[in-house]
Amino acid sequence: MNGTRTGMGWGARLLVALVLIIVGAAAAVWALGHYQPAARFLGIVPAQQPVVLTPKPVVMNPQPPPAVQPSPTSTADAQKIADLENRVAAVESATQRAEGSAGRADALVIAFAARRAIDRGVALGYLENLLVDRFSAQHRAAVATVITASREPVRLDDLISEYESLGPDLRRGGPQDSWWTNLKRELGDLVEVHSVERPATNPEAEYERARERLASGNVDQALAETMRLPGAARAEDWIAKARRYIAAHRALDEIESAALMPGPNPAG
Repeated sequence: MNGTRTGMGWGARLLVALVLIIVGAAAAVWALGHYQPAARFLGIVPAQQPVVLTPKPVVMNPQPPPAVQPSPTSTADAQKIADLENRVAAVESATQRAEGSAGRADALVIAFAARRAIDRGVALGYLENLLVDRFSAQHRAAVATVITASREPVRLDDLISEYESLGPDLRRGGPQDSWWTNLKRELGDLVEVHSVERPATNPEAEYERARERLASGNVDQALAETMRLPGAARAEDWIAKARRYIAAHRALDEIESAALMPGPNPAG
């Protein structure tokens, strides 16, 4: 009984010792795997070598990299691209010139139509808005003059016929002249001596010159001749109409010149 009990005690002790040895070995392996200084101390893991930084030598005169020679294919593609860009630029330039020509053509049509309406003595109608949109930004006064003239039309034929009816009054003097002044003027008109280079200055000759210039459309010159006639004071209404006619046509000349000028759109 005692021998059996003692043998079992020793067996249990051996088993416990074996288990402890296994556990200790496992713990040692785990510690060596997770604790690098202990592993290096035991010589299992070699010590890390220190990293030495070596400065890179500085080259004083570096040689440039060799130039890359373009391949024939890339050169041909670049030439095609350049040709396309030149064609696009030419098309854009032609388009801009065409737009400018079209704008000037429209402006000329409007200006000529306005002149025709003024010459005929009719209202501008829809041309008023076109004149304002196209020219008022830079020629406001001229546009206003043309529009006003269309609302108070003065035709050249009317000026000529009215001037012919005013002939006797223009030649015989104004209401402020006395009968003696008028008599001396009429006697002086009978005979006048003047050189060939200098035109006659008697009222009859001046009136005829004014009428001829008026018939040819030179209203401004006819007006200047009329103002020298003795009876100019009797033609105040005709003079006012002639001045309106001259102002309207000068404004039309300005508008037509603006329409003919190249560059920006006259509308601004």
